[in-house]
Amino acid sequence: MPANLPPQYYALEKEFNKETDLHEKLRMAQELLTIMPKHKGTDKLQAEMKAKISKLKKQIDDGGKKSGIRHADPHSHIDKEGAGQIILIGPPNSGKSSLLESLTNAKPLIADYPFATREPMTGMMFYETVHLQLIDTPAISDDQTPPYLPNLIRQADIVVLICDISADNFEDCIREAIDYLGQKNIILTSNPVAQGDDTRMVYKKTIIAANKYLEDESGQGLEELRKKHTDFIIVPVSILDDESLNKFKTEIFRALNIIRVYTKRIGHEVEFVDPIILPVGGTVEDAAVMLHKDFAYKLQFAKVWGKGKFEGQRVKNSYTLSDGDIIEFHI
Repeated sequence: MPANLPPQYYALEKEFNKETDLHEKLRMAQELLTIMPKHKGTDKLQAEMKAKISKLKKQIDDGGKKSGIRHADPHSHIDKEGAGQIILIGPPNSGKSSLLESLTNAKPLIADYPFATREPMTGMMFYETVHLQLIDTPAISDDQTPPYLPNLIRQADIVVLICDISADNFEDCIREAIDYLGQKNIILTSNPVAQGDDTRMVYKKTIIAANKYLEDESGQGLEELRKKHTDFIIVPVSILDDESLNKFKTEIFRALNIIRVYTKRIGHEVEFVDPIILPVGGTVEDAAVMLHKDFAYKLQFAKVWGKGKFEGQRVKNSYTLSDGDIIEFHI
């Protein structure tokens, strides 16, 4: 039986065979398996690809030893923590490190000269009851961008492109960053669902942070930014304005497209800590699976409290939950 593989499979396979970075090669292998038709004609091909994926994961765990593949740069992968991983990118002196320091407990080097950030640095940002991981990165420029940066961007959930709108050339810097990533097959977009047929391209959901907006006294920089990038969510932000920082956090949470669900034990009050994180559209059963697979199997029904619901409304396992719902499981 013929495999009938789509054209984009062969294009991505060619890139896969040339790729030398272990993490990016693993991502491509997983993408190849996803777009591969599932029928008897591809059974052997599916098994081979799964074996390659398993081997790549082992090579990454082993640090790339004896793999015959270039050792992955230690900065090309950062394990995700919290409810989402958000990467801060932008031109030199755009204020990435200052934002990281203001929003997290991290202590990056902050200087008034370009390229002070040499390595990625992480910090945990708190949005109400949710922990979100921020990654500060070296600046994007023609001759200083580190080679590992594209891989970090591919792995992140959300990209925040930061620009200093008080600078005269901020638009040139934004275009330079967008063009550089385009050359690396990374497309920054507000709507990654609308992807093309070329599976070599990675579409990353992106927010533009109009940093230092208080220094843009005339407002012309912000106005220009909004006119030229109408497709993006643009958030004015300043480390001197707590309200703008809170708005920034809110927009990041919305962009992640997730919900928080709080659990309560029968006969007890709810504690609004450590919520279950689900994608928008998540169900009671999905929430139960997050706790334990066996628990979900035994689940009979649940009671839900939340906005627009009856207090303690009894619902089925397939019931769709909303952000902030409280759920009581019954087995």
